[in-house]
Amino acid sequence: MDEETKTTGPCQEDGQQTGGPQRIVDFGSAVSRSRRGNIYTLTIIGQVEGHQVLPETAKTTKYEHVMPLLASLEQDEEIDGVLLLLNTVGGDIEAGLGIAELVAGMRKPTASLVLGGGHSIGVPLAVAPRVSLIVPSASMTIHPVRMNGTVIAAPQTFNYFERIQERIVSFVAKNSGISKKKFLSLMLKTGEMAADVGSVIYGEEAVELGLIDRIGGLGDALDCLYEQIAQARREREERLAEAT
Repeated sequence: MDEETKTTGPCQEDGQQTGGPQRIVDFGSAVSRSRRGNIYTLTIIGQVEGHQVLPETAKTTKYEHVMPLLASLEQDEEIDGVLLLLNTVGGDIEAGLGIAELVAGMRKPTASLVLGGGHSIGVPLAVAPRVSLIVPSASMTIHPVRMNGTVIAAPQTFNYFERIQERIVSFVAKNSGISKKKFLSLMLKTGEMAADVGSVIYGEEAVELGLIDRIGGLGDALDCLYEQIAQARREREERLAEAT
């Protein structure tokens, strides 16, 4: 067959994982193999979990699983590109931003597809790959940095919030077509969200604002990755030809 899809499953009783190199954990991932290239699909779902463990009833994406996996994919010679499927409510700021920085720093072809929602810290995750796509029905919530639990009401606390917010704004502006000023205005907008400050934008609007590169579905995201892979192969062949 021209194409083969291998989905990672649970570990076997003897401790060996089914198919492919052993991972720290198996979770909703798949490798699609074809003549056009091998693509690893990674899902970012539910809430991005940070240092605090969330209840077992919550759908989570654990940063301690995703970070080493991304590092492994970058070095895996059998993987030509990575596709991120996002449907997340957001979550831990530093964990989400750390994952986004890893994706943005990958040399391999990458693409993201926002499905359902790419909210809060999901916005940096959506724009981190080389190309970002969103389905028309998906939404993205942009709001200021918030923190749960006890907060010390001191100038240093508010300065910390401002600095981490600036990190997020700078990252999004650097990895998308939206300006810092426009993104910050969406973040601080009033009158749109009940009992909160911020904005909710949908597929076409996200593209018009320059936040997301294009409207598309799964087929479009895969085509985009295959185009990147083909370009990378051409560049590699040209370098080899020059070396010889």
